[in-house]
Amino acid sequence: MAKFERINRLPPYVFAIVNELKMQMRRQGEDIIDLGMGNPDLATPRHIVDKLIEAASKAVNHRYSASRGIPNLRRAICDWYKRRFDVVLDPETEAIATMGAKEGLSHLALAMLSPGDVVFAQDPTYPIHPYSAIIAGADVRRIPIGLDRDFFEDLLVATKQTWPQPKVLIICYPHNPTTATVELNFFQKIVDFAKEHNIYVIHDLAYADLCFDDYVAPSFLQIPGAKDVGVEFFSLSKSYSMPGWRMGFCCGNRDMVNALTRIKSYLDYGIFQPIQIASIIALNGPQDCVQEIVDVYEDRRNALVEGLNRVGWDLEKPKATMFVWARIPGEFLKLGSVEFSKLLLKEGKVAVSPGLGFGHYGDDHVRFALVENRHRINQALRGIKKVLGG
Repeated sequence: MAKFERINRLPPYVFAIVNELKMQMRRQGEDIIDLGMGNPDLATPRHIVDKLIEAASKAVNHRYSASRGIPNLRRAICDWYKRRFDVVLDPETEAIATMGAKEGLSHLALAMLSPGDVVFAQDPTYPIHPYSAIIAGADVRRIPIGLDRDFFEDLLVATKQTWPQPKVLIICYPHNPTTATVELNFFQKIVDFAKEHNIYVIHDLAYADLCFDDYVAPSFLQIPGAKDVGVEFFSLSKSYSMPGWRMGFCCGNRDMVNALTRIKSYLDYGIFQPIQIASIIALNGPQDCVQEIVDVYEDRRNALVEGLNRVGWDLEKPKATMFVWARIPGEFLKLGSVEFSKLLLKEGKVAVSPGLGFGHYGDDHVRFALVENRHRINQALRGIKKVLGG
């Protein structure tokens, strides 16, 4: 049998363990409430869908498109950044359309990294952040994050202990899975650190709009000098409930954007043009729909967290994202996140994501995704109460 070294470097997919059990139980007729994968269930706003239908009816839009995104789409994302964050971007050199943030981040890593390069990734974090570097042949050093950690202290220690020096730092705020949020001064420290240590920065801003309780997520690119050291990814998947449309952007540092543009020119002919046209309408059109989507997630967050507190699982409400990051209750902590997730599935009929899937430092947590309606969340709470012995 052939050996595929790049594939062999990838660790086993932890989430598959719970997913396999979930599918097995469903085949047996069990009603499973799936709060595992962060797969938005809300419909894409109608005016965006209508534009897609209109554009798809025109034969001219059925041809190959532009790999880096059609000009009006790149202008639309730059206009969005100006309106939203007062950040000025050049649509020709500082913005590129990607097939969601995940594809863009992966191909940027492939363009920038070589075997022997070192990447700093947070732990726990969204899996593609470290895995994109591993797929590219680089080495990953994980930086632990959490309420009891000083991220910059850990970052400095890791930098001093690492040789060769790290080439890239990948971060994400609002954070998946921990729901952690930051203010602008955090990004100022990141920019200062990156310049001092000659490190590129990749920031994932996928949850820019999913903020609650008057919290407003800042952009990394708001910091003067941020474009000197890094880029930011934004996705329409969550803000406009367009996950299956696969539309994202990479904006910022010209060299990094150019590297991604060059490698993508070899790999694809661009996103289906009607999707790009509809995405222009999403970005430039009325934004009431975004707030309506946020309101739904906030209502679900309240239902889940308040319900978990009632059944004895003490949590605070997250200020952002579509997730709830929950420390495993004390008496179940010894099980670890995978076995505890299996217990919730078998006894409570509720699927969650084990924290171990996001990194070693996540093994004392599980992640709930707010992708079921209130009725189903209440049903899930009854199942969880049964497991907790309430």
